[in-house]
Amino acid sequence: MNSLSIFGTSSDAGKSTLSFAITYLLHKQGIKVAPFKAQNVSNNSLVTDKESGEIAIPQAFAAEAISLETRADFNPILLKSGGASKAHMILNGKSIGDTNVWDYYRNMEKLRPIVKIAFTNLLQEFECIVAEGAGSPVELNLMDKDLSNIYVAEEFDTKIILVADIQRGGVFASIYGVYNLLPKKLRQNVIGVIVNKFQGDMSLFDEGVNIIEKEFHIPVLGVVPYKPFNLGFEDSASLMNYSQDTTDAIIKVGVIKLPHISNFTDFEPLVVDEEIELSFLSNPSEIASCDIIILPGSKRVVDDLQWLQKRGFAQKLSNKEQKLIAICGGYEMMFEKILDPYVVESQEKELQGLGRIKGEVVFQKEKIVQKGCYNLFGVMSKGYEIHNGTTKKRAKQKRNFYGTFVHGIFENDPLRYKLFHQLNANYKGYNFQAFKAKAIAEFAEHINTHIDMKTITKALYE
Repeated sequence: MNSLSIFGTSSDAGKSTLSFAITYLLHKQGIKVAPFKAQNVSNNSLVTDKESGEIAIPQAFAAEAISLETRADFNPILLKSGGASKAHMILNGKSIGDTNVWDYYRNMEKLRPIVKIAFTNLLQEFECIVAEGAGSPVELNLMDKDLSNIYVAEEFDTKIILVADIQRGGVFASIYGVYNLLPKKLRQNVIGVIVNKFQGDMSLFDEGVNIIEKEFHIPVLGVVPYKPFNLGFEDSASLMNYSQDTTDAIIKVGVIKLPHISNFTDFEPLVVDEEIELSFLSNPSEIASCDIIILPGSKRVVDDLQWLQKRGFAQKLSNKEQKLIAICGGYEMMFEKILDPYVVESQEKELQGLGRIKGEVVFQKEKIVQKGCYNLFGVMSKGYEIHNGTTKKRAKQKRNFYGTFVHGIFENDPLRYKLFHQLNANYKGYNFQAFKAKAIAEFAEHINTHIDMKTITKALYE
């Protein structure tokens, strides 16, 4: 059986959601399938079930949706925000520190074998690998450095689906251009194109389908109407596009929109909670309209702390009357001092924190990456940790304040209920896991209704 590459004709075309949905639908057919992305660039990651490594959200989300244990092979290379002209590199789930961006591109010969080994490992266990591409596959000046698109498709002779975002405009040019700029061998592997995010009367695009099929000679596998899906956020851009019904909201929650915000999937349970109105704050003046503030995780704690101070947030967040939940990097910022003896994040080895918690947090060389069940504020809760900072307590509760290193806390119904019922006694809560399973199934069926899965599956068996 062939594996499958999902190429976008532009960035943010919807590759991640379609990759997840097609993986889910193939699984429902009884095919042993696994998600994959050779290289991801994102501050959003999860801890794997196997070997406690880090991989990007989309591949972890797709795996969990079909009850697969997550593993580093699903995303062998992950890049996060580093210092100036640097990226924090994670290979096979393990952090190897910051690397210069130009050095990274010069090391393709060392990185390709890492991708090849991961993909080959998966092929030994699964019939089909659904490999998500990255950006556009035909950036001509970078094609020799492209790991997620061209390299995987050529090395493993994958079938290919193109995904085009019609909301962006220029959909015909993007489809025609990408297809015709692909190497000839890869053009022969293209099953067809999916036109994504359509809004309005579908019949208005009937002629568009004819043009693509008859003039471009590219089969149209479907035109997918836009449907909000508030799960599996890959990056802050996708997060900002969330859709929320606030008709029945009784609690206003504000999340500080840090420049290097990370693990923003922490807030998915709040986005879909009908009793909560969630907003992301860029100015201190917005705090007054919220019932509680969340200071989220950060990939660059020192830089984001200084941003808070410059923007005028520091005084408000330090105020003991301000109701606040601080998570991971946000939790680290709340201590009196931040010590960085090994220069993990900053050339300054000692910095003043926001001072809401007495004591200090110390950055260690080795990153803590683990998942488990934790006693958080008197409630046993599943979660995970990704941080260099260390202090005496994993979590701290004070008047008007909850802080913890642990991500994923709002996915735990009893803990979420405790935190928000204290704010408003009318808060009832809901079953997040049940909601998530239902939302995944409904979204996958939405995709199934509007694409030609029979043609896709047949091509994979050719």
